[in-house]
Formats: sequence, C-alpha cells, structure tokens
Amino acid sequence: MASERVHAALPDPPSQSEEENKEEEKAFGNIFAEIEFVDLPLGTTLRSIYDDQPNAHKRFMEKLDARIRNHDREIEKMCNFHHQGFVDAITELLKVRADAEKLMGQVTDTNRRLQEAGREVTAQTEEVIRCRIQQMNMATTVEKLQLCIPVLEMYSKLKEQLESKRYYAALKTMEQLEKFFIPRVSQYRFCQIMAENLPRLREEIKEISMSDLKDFLESIRKHSDKVGETAMRQAQQHRTFNSAVAKQASMGHYTKPLYSLNGRTQTHNGLMMDEDTGDEDEADEEILTAQDLVDFSPVYRCLHIYTVLGDRETFENYYRKQRKKQARLVLQPQANMHETVEGYRRYFNQIVGFFVVEDHILHATQGLVTRAFTDELWNMALSKIIAVLRTHSSYCDDPDLVLELKNLIVIFADTLQGYGFPVNRLFDLLFEVRDQYNETLLKKWALVFREIFELDNYSPIPVDTEEEYKLVVSRFPFHDAEIEKQQDFPKKLPMSQSVPQIYTQVKELIYASLKFSESLHRSSTEIDDMLRKSTNLLLTRTLSSCLQNLIKKPHIGLTELVQIIINTTHLEQACKYLEEFITNITNVSPETVHTTRLYGLSTFKDARHAAEGEIYTKLNQKIDEFIQLADYEWGMAESDGRASGYLMDLINFLRSTFQVFTHLPGKVAQTACMSACKHLSTSLMQMLLDTELKQISMGAIQQFNLDVIQCELFASSEPVPGFQGDTLQLAFIDLRQLLDLFMVWDWSTYLADYGQPTSKYLRVNPATALALLEKVYRGMKDTSKKNNIFSQFRKNDRDKQKLIETVVKQLRSLVNGMSS
Repeated sequence: MASERVHAALPDPPSQSEEENKEEEKAFGNIFAEIEFVDLPLGTTLRSIYDDQPNAHKRFMEKLDARIRNHDREIEKMCNFHHQGFVDAITELLKVRADAEKLMGQVTDTNRRLQEAGREVTAQTEEVIRCRIQQMNMATTVEKLQLCIPVLEMYSKLKEQLESKRYYAALKTMEQLEKFFIPRVSQYRFCQIMAENLPRLREEIKEISMSDLKDFLESIRKHSDKVGETAMRQAQQHRTFNSAVAKQASMGHYTKPLYSLNGRTQTHNGLMMDEDTGDEDEADEEILTAQDLVDFSPVYRCLHIYTVLGDRETFENYYRKQRKKQARLVLQPQANMHETVEGYRRYFNQIVGFFVVEDHILHATQGLVTRAFTDELWNMALSKIIAVLRTHSSYCDDPDLVLELKNLIVIFADTLQGYGFPVNRLFDLLFEVRDQYNETLLKKWALVFREIFELDNYSPIPVDTEEEYKLVVSRFPFHDAEIEKQQDFPKKLPMSQSVPQIYTQVKELIYASLKFSESLHRSSTEIDDMLRKSTNLLLTRTLSSCLQNLIKKPHIGLTELVQIIINTTHLEQACKYLEEFITNITNVSPETVHTTRLYGLSTFKDARHAAEGEIYTKLNQKIDEFIQLADYEWGMAESDGRASGYLMDLINFLRSTFQVFTHLPGKVAQTACMSACKHLSTSLMQMLLDTELKQISMGAIQQFNLDVIQCELFASSEPVPGFQGDTLQLAFIDLRQLLDLFMVWDWSTYLADYGQPTSKYLRVNPATALALLEKVYRGMKDTSKKNNIFSQFRKNDRDKQKLIETVVKQLRSLVNGMSS
C-alpha cells in the first residue's frame, strides 16, 4: 500500500502543471512523515521512491535536504531561547559547591567516629553470626541424622534377617527401604550403595530359596515311601475300624464315626476316638500325617519369596515340571517287583506318598498346583500303574501273592479315593487280577489234584470204627442206606480216598476265591457269580484235565479205571452239595435268574465216559496180548481135542476182570463185556484171514473150532449179569457160521440159500468163505505133495477136489457180483 501511495505522490517532470507540483509536494510530505513518525520498516517506503519514476530519487533527495535545513533552523531557534536559563543554573551550582565540601568533611568525620565506636560491636556480631551458623549446622546435621538412622537400622535389620535365613521378612524389609526410607535420603552416597545392593540381595535370596526348594524336592522323594505307608495304614485302619463299628452298631446303639486324615476320629455326637482301637479312652494318641513327616516350609517360603519378587509364574512352572519328572520316576517299577509283596508295597507307598504331598500342596497353597494339574498327573499315573500291574501280575504264579496284591490294590484305591482321586479304573483292573488269581489257583490246584491222584490206592475206603466213618462222612457227603444199616465194622465205602480229598479241595478253592471277593464292594449276587465261575473253571478245566491225564497214564490198569468211574459217580452226586455250600456262603438263592449253574455233572460224565472208553481200549489191548501168544500149528492133521492154552488163560482173565466190574453201573459192565467179546471174535477172524497165512489144514480148523466153542461157552455163562438170552453169544456168530460151514462142508446149502433171510449161513460173507477155502485147498495140496500120492487120490478125494474147484468158481462169481 505504501508503494502505491508513493507512486501516487511522485511528481512529474518540470513540464507538469502547477497542480501536479502541489500533489508532488503533498506526496513527499507524506513520505517524510512516514520516515519520521511511523515505526515501520523503511524498506518498502524507500523502494517505492526508487521504483516509481525515473529521476524520482533525485527529486526526493532535493526535498530531503531542504527539510533537513528547515529542522536545523528550528533547533537553532530553540537553543537560543533556552540559553539564559542554562547559564543561571550553572551559576547556582557553583555557589553550592563550597557548602557541599564542608558537608562532606563533616560526614567523613562522623563516619570515622562511628566506625571506631562500632568496631567492637562488629567483632561481637561476627562471633554471634559464627555461632548461629554452627548452631544451624548442628540442627541440620541432627535432622539429617534422624533421617538416616532409620535407614541404617532397617539395613542392619535386613542383614540380620538374611543371616538368620528369614528371607521373606528380608524381602519385606527391602520393600520398605525402597519405598519409604531410601527416597528420603537418596542424595547420600551410602544410600545409593544400599539401593544398588538390594537387587543383588534379591537375586541371592531367589537362588537360596530355589536351592532350598531343590533340597525339599529331593527330600520329599525320599520320604514319599514313608508318607504313603502312613496314609495306606490309616486307610486300612479306617476300613477295619468301620467294620468293627458296623458290627457294634448291629449289636447296640452306637454312632458311626467320621474319619479324618489327621489321625483322629470325630463321631456325630462329638466324641473323639482313636482309629487304632476305636476306644474313646485312647483318643489322645495321634497318627502321623504328611505335615508330621515332611517339612513343607521350604515350599511355602519359596512360594512367598517368588510372589513378592513378582516371579510366581516361574516358580510354579518349575515346581510343576520337577514334580512331573518325579512322578515319572515314582511310576517306574523295579524289574523284580512281581517276586515279592514287598516290591508291590513299596511301589504303592511311593505313589500314594507322592499324591498325598500334592494334595497337601493343593490345599495349603493358593494356586501353586491346581486341581486340573493334579488330575492330569493322576490320569497319567493311573494309566501307567494299570499297565505296570497288568505286566507284572502276569508274571506271578503264586495265588497267595496275587491275593496280597489284590489287597494292596484295594487299600491303594481306598487311600487315594479318600483324597478325592477317581479310582474306578483300578477296581476294573481288579477283575483282570481276579482272572489272573483264578489262573494261579487253577495251576496250584492242578498240582494238588495230581498229588492226590498219585497217592491214591484206587481201592474202596476201609473204615474200622464209627469215628473213622463219621470223619469220612464229615469230609464228604456220602449217603448209602445199605452201608448205614450195617452195624458192624469194619466197612468199606465204595469210593477211594481221593474222593473226599478232592471234594475238600474244591471247597478250599471256593474259600480261596471268596477271599479275593472281600473288600471289592460287590453285591452278593456278583460274589455268588464269581464263586460259581471259579468253581466251574476248576471242575471243567483243571479237574477234568487231571482226570483225563490220569485215565491216559500207562500204569493205570483196569482195576484203577473201574475205581475212577466209581469215584466220578460219587463226585457227580456231590455237586449239588457244592451248590448248597456256595449258596450258604453268599445267601443267594440258586433259583435266581442270573445264577450260574455248576458244570460238575458234565465234567464227571465226560471223565467217566473217557474212563469207560479207556477200559474198552485196555481190555482190547489185553486181549490182543493174549492173542499174540497164540501158536497154532496150521498144518496139523488132527486137533488135540482140547482148547488152546492161551485162550483158556484169556477166558480166565476175562472172568476175573468182569467180576471187578460188578461195582460198575450195569450198562458199563455189559458194554465192556460185549466190546471184549466182539473184539475177541474179530481178532480170531482176522487170525484166520491173515494174508500172511497161506494154507490151513482141516485139523487146524477143528482146533480153531474148539477154541471158538470155549468162547461161546464163556459168553453163555453170563460173565456180566443183565444180558438177555444169547445176546452175548451173538458176538461170535460170524465165526460160528463160518466154522460150521467148513466143519460140515455144507457148500451146497450155503450156495443155495445165499441171500435169503432164513439162510443157515447168513453171516458168512462170500469173500471171507472164498479166502478161507483157498487156504484150505492149498493146505490139502501141500499135504498131498508131501505124501507123494497127489496123482493117486482116492475117488472121494478127487470128488472133493472137484467140489472145491466148483465152489471156488461160484464164490468168485458171488464176490464179483457184489463188487459190481
């Protein structure tokens, strides 16, 4: 804007009009006014002068010089106007000069005298000032010392606490020093040193407390066995105590106690009782607990220290990690743990001790371990425990050890269940252990049964007195009306000594199985089922196997087999008493829907059938032995007129054997007799038809006929009662018809009646007749050659020869017809 104003105010060249000169004068006047009075930068104003028109600055300079001259004239006028007054003032000042010098002398004198007079006062004043300064310094020192002394006292207290290992209190002291005391005197060097030392002391406390924790963890690993032993003993005493109280409660009014882990029992009516005896007079006795056996202060102290230091999470993680490692170590069993019950006991004690400590830490601390952490540890441990017990129990072959293992598992489960740990899987494991226990029992009882069978004499039990009879009857439920009617002694009981022994051992196994069922918290029905299954296994597997093996033994003869059949019959009859025995133990009616029945009937029937089959086999083997003694002279001309010696010995043996069979059931004896006769008949037939026997004389046929006659006489003598008519003689019918055919030489009848139901020789097979006839024919030819008269046969012999040839052809045609 100023440039515009200057531009507007600049004068034109001399050729301008008068009006323009006036405007130029006015414009320069404004510029001068701005230069003299306005406090603004002059750059803009001066630039407008030089930038407006050519030669404008020259005119401006001329106007500026004129204005300066004008101001100089005004200044000169003003000085001339005030000059006289200035001269007068100088004159007056010169007059006062003398008085001022006089006054100066007076003042100097007065000052000298005042200085002399105040010199002593000044000296005293300085002394006072010095004393006041000292007094102030002393007060300040006392004040500062009063601030420092508490700091020093607290630091000294800190040192004492560290020396006495009161680390938690030391941390609290450090906290007070840092928050309240050191800030008040932080300007002092010793406080700075203290402040610098406190972090180092904290680290030392952390290291020391961690070292104490490590010592604690090592100690607790050593004490877990003792802690677990104590806890399991308490659980066992608690169960025993409750059982005793339950019995007392059933007998009279008694208040059920409440079990507590501190070793004392509080009843509902407030009476304290000791767990060991259940007597209130002995309630003063305390049972050791985990707190009594283990000093947990290192854990508490370390936890507080790390909490104060703000590093609780680190401590918790370290503690849990170390305990997990210890848990894995605790769960590792010894290689020979399965050999003794003490090995299992130590294993369980260590595990229980570990979890009792963890349970105490869980409830005594806030969050050091959580329920989730302990549950995780327990689930891991439970899986490992079950796997270990499965493996090691499978190595055990002693039922007593398995039973003690079961008791330990029950106490182990009850103990940990008391601390809130789920143990259902352990009770499920007991069913597997029960199976293992049953297997070991069966193995043990197999040895017992074998020993009983080996020591048995397989003879009826002789009883000489009433007491002996009662003793046998008390061991085995024997009832026989005929024997009981006999008043005189001695008597003989039909079974052998092994029967009451086996019956007693079966009951012993039931008792042994019942022992395993104790403390399993199972119903009577379940226990009844377990006992019946165990008994069935014993009967169907162990006893049955022992009987089968016994029957197959080479030294067991026919007499022993007969006695075995008798024994199994009595044992089969005794099965109902075993049913009653189990029912009396469990109080479960056998009519219950789910009640398992005993399989003893089938077991003893199978054994009896096996014995019967073995009797038939051995009897046949004995017959074969006699048959092997046969020494026929197949080329003899005539028979001796009497039966062969071997056959008479065989028949006498059969008679004596079948007399023993009178104690057997009728059908068994009859079957054995029929089987023996059939086997004898078959053996004799095979002897005649033996392919190695090439020729037979008619004399040998006659001798063989005499032997068969003796067999028929034996069959008709009824060696075993119960056969109807000539049933037993029919065993020799094939031989009889065959021999009659050759003895009578009735070939025409045979060939004529062949195939008719009324044929006299119905049982003679053409192939059999052909084979024997060829042997007879060869025998006849051989005899003729020896006598050198074969070419000079008599007419009858030649006719007989032709007849034989004709019969042979016809028999062959019959055989071929049968085969086609």
